[in-house]
This record gives sequence, C-alpha cells and structure tokens, in this order.
Amino acid sequence: MTRTLAPLGRRHVDVRGHSRFGAYTVLSVVDGDGPAPDPGQFYMLAAAERWGGGEDERPFLPRAFSVLRAHGDGTLDFLLEDVGPGTRRLCELRSGDGLFLLGPLGQGFAPVRPSHPTRRPILVGGGVGIAPLAIWRDTLGAGALVLLGFRDGAHAEGAALIPGARLATDDGSAGHRGLVTDLLAAELGCDARAEVYACGPPPMLEAVRALCAEHGVPAQLALESGMACGYGACFGCVVPSRDGYVRLCVDGPVLDAADLELVA
Repeated sequence: MTRTLAPLGRRHVDVRGHSRFGAYTVLSVVDGDGPAPDPGQFYMLAAAERWGGGEDERPFLPRAFSVLRAHGDGTLDFLLEDVGPGTRRLCELRSGDGLFLLGPLGQGFAPVRPSHPTRRPILVGGGVGIAPLAIWRDTLGAGALVLLGFRDGAHAEGAALIPGARLATDDGSAGHRGLVTDLLAAELGCDARAEVYACGPPPMLEAVRALCAEHGVPAQLALESGMACGYGACFGCVVPSRDGYVRLCVDGPVLDAADLELVA
C-alpha cells in the first residue's frame, strides 16, 4: 500500500482555532506546505514557544497525534486531552500561537479490500482514539456505522465530532451503559459482512481483535504508543506481531488485526 510521505524537517505553522468538546480540545492549524494526510496517519506536534515545563523548564518531546480532520485549505484539526504537562502545554495554545509540526507520518487505514466489495465498514473508537475515525468516516461516507465509547458524560461530548455515532459510556451517562465492544459484539452477531476499523486504548483494541477473530471478520487497528521521533530512529514504539517486532511510526500505527497475537 502506498502512503503519503512527509516533507523533510519540521515546519512552523500557525494555530488557527481552539475549541472545547467536554474533556477534549480541538486544535486547528494551518499547514500550507505539507501534503494532505491519509486517514489514520499522524503528526508530531510541539509548542514553538515556551517548550518546557516546571521551574527548570524541562523540555517536552513532541507528541504524536492522529489527524482528526483535514480541510481543503490546508487546515488540520487535532484532538487533544490534557493528561500531563506536555499535552497541557499544547491545549493552552490559542489562535496566533506557533506550533512545530512534522508529518504526515506512518501507515493509515487501507480501503475495503477489492475481494470483499460488499463489506460494511464499522468504525469503533474509544476516548481520544476517536480522532482518526472522524477523517476516515469523512472518506467512507455516511454508510459507515460508528460506535464510540467513553468513560463518562464529559468525555462523551467528543462524540459531537462524528454526528450519528452510537455511544457507550462506562457510567451510563450517555448511550449504552457499558463498553463499546458490547455494541460491536451485537453488530457482529447480526451481520458477518463487516469490516472493522478501530482506535482506542489497548484493552479495547484487544477486545476488538478477539471479537473479530471469533466472528471471522477482518479488522484494522490503529494502535497507540509513546513516540520520541516519529520516523523509526528511536525504536521507542515497537510492538510484537506474528512476524516479530514492528515500529508503529513506520509500519503502523494502523496494523491488520490478523498480524497480531494480541494487543498488549
């Protein structure tokens, strides 16, 4: 599968917008010099100014973020959650602030296999992992079923980014009370023609992988991992596959579920 390649070197871009969806921040930036990303690819982001934290301004490494949406004018949207000093610094950015950006990087989602043209796409997302599903849904169209899971109502507000999605929350504050994989199991039990695309925390992805294997349904999983470089040099994002370890930043982050023994 061919993929869109990033230009050499990081680029300085301007923040165009900042919006809130419950527990999440959507950061919009203008990238006029880079190619349009493939759904499922990611970028390495770092604040261009005040790039450290704490009294000693400890430097922050760039963070990897999947593209939420790509617009025709070169604007890119990213979905962020404040979970520590580095992500907090990015969530603080506002219009006019500068950002260092490297990308698009990695392997994105592959289209429905030509040998299975009648497959029905089901997109399964958990938490901040809903990000690459939004751009993928834009590509696939309204025929794709979207199932999203969140821990509570504040996080479930992120579902507004993918209208028409079915919801599950751990505390029952929105949609089904329970796991998003409960919704997936019900769908796979009714229709084996599905092709699943998923992104979320490892336990969710392992449950998706196991369900799809049980029902003989093909699946592509966008795995999450901490990354220091984004282009394969540091080997910090390796994960085990049936053929040995692979680097998510160059061989993924989207991997075929059949290539994985389990999602650690």
